[in-house]
Amino acid sequence: MSRLAVLPGPVANARIRAPTAMHILCVGGEDHYLRIPFLLALQARGLRVTAAGTGEPAPFARAGLAYHRFHFDRFLNPLADRSGIAALKRLLASTRPDLVQSFDTKPNILVPLAARGVRDLLVVRTINGMGWVYSSRSPLALLLRPVQRVLHRLAARSTAATVFQNREDQAFFARHQMAGAGHSLLIPGSGVDIARVERDLAAGPSPAELRKTLGLGTAEVVVTVTRLTRQKGIPTLLEAAAQVHKARPGVRFLLVGPRESEGTLAVAQAEIDRHAPYVAALGQRSDVPALLRLADVFAFPTEYREGVPRALLEAGLAGLPIVATDMPGCNDVIRDGWNGFLVPPRAPHLLARRILDLLHDRQAARAMGVRAATLVRQEFGLELTVTRYCRLYSKLMHPRSVVEQVPASGIETGAAAAPPDLRDAADCAPAGGP
Repeated sequence: MSRLAVLPGPVANARIRAPTAMHILCVGGEDHYLRIPFLLALQARGLRVTAAGTGEPAPFARAGLAYHRFHFDRFLNPLADRSGIAALKRLLASTRPDLVQSFDTKPNILVPLAARGVRDLLVVRTINGMGWVYSSRSPLALLLRPVQRVLHRLAARSTAATVFQNREDQAFFARHQMAGAGHSLLIPGSGVDIARVERDLAAGPSPAELRKTLGLGTAEVVVTVTRLTRQKGIPTLLEAAAQVHKARPGVRFLLVGPRESEGTLAVAQAEIDRHAPYVAALGQRSDVPALLRLADVFAFPTEYREGVPRALLEAGLAGLPIVATDMPGCNDVIRDGWNGFLVPPRAPHLLARRILDLLHDRQAARAMGVRAATLVRQEFGLELTVTRYCRLYSKLMHPRSVVEQVPASGIETGAAAAPPDLRDAADCAPAGGP
């Protein structure tokens, strides 16, 4: 197991560059396009970057990134998984990267399995949440949990480092011996492009225009941005919305995110329609920053084992007070009563009460929003996240090299390390070899 190594002296104020000309293949799922800013930032640090995923190639082409599309089924499908591993083996053989970085539940298992036996290839996987198997309470999910633990242990055998986005996932992997002998690191979140989000918040239609288009008038607005599934807590939110509407009839709830693509996990349209007077499902939108600008409260009722939800970070940057469930990832961003409220999952009454608290006390809500924005800028910015990854890649490629100076990062190594306070985190680097 890695040791916790705190960099001394001036190194804690340094800027890390990745090994020049190192070729990294970054593999994800259908939402991989959301990592394009991360990939471009890695490229700007001196890496040669290739991406692979299951989504459309157009966003990567527009960004000037090499992209390979392959197929796997993100739902349960052993035959598709075998096909996915074979496709990844071919991809590794054709692209010949120095390091392959995986994100998302399925790739984090398939990529290390595909990389077995490939000489001189470093594998880094980022556990950005635990997925449906550990979020659902269905009999099938409970049955699959031991299977997935075995698969993670097998994947760990060919993994040089496992990166976690929140403390609870790191502790879970350590407890169940799923991380293997490689590095175990905490790098909070995927990094939010602060400058881009702030530009988007300043651009786009004005709140007044959107209110007119959406028929909101002067209503107070609660926004939720997520997939419209049961695991994301949408039924709980609908119940809470009914209670808020009863106490404060002028409030409107906007649900932003896909529903039709979520298969059997999706909340039925009829269930949403029952709340039509005060709930509107807008589907997937390209103007999310503008919708955040017109909101009074951001609600995130997930029951899902998130990594660090991007939606929370963007809502925080918008200066919104947030009510989220006390779930892994959410409680790494929200400190109850300081920059928002945490409530238990599947507790519509408590969710409704905290939303009403923020609508009643606007001064306290504004103060929480300011703190949320400050925390995101300090600890979850894209440049800081890229610096942390470059530190890891540099150490893996050149274990004995001296790193350049970087801003204090807060990387945590070693499953036994104490959880950091992200406001005062030390700059840590992985110790020892893979």
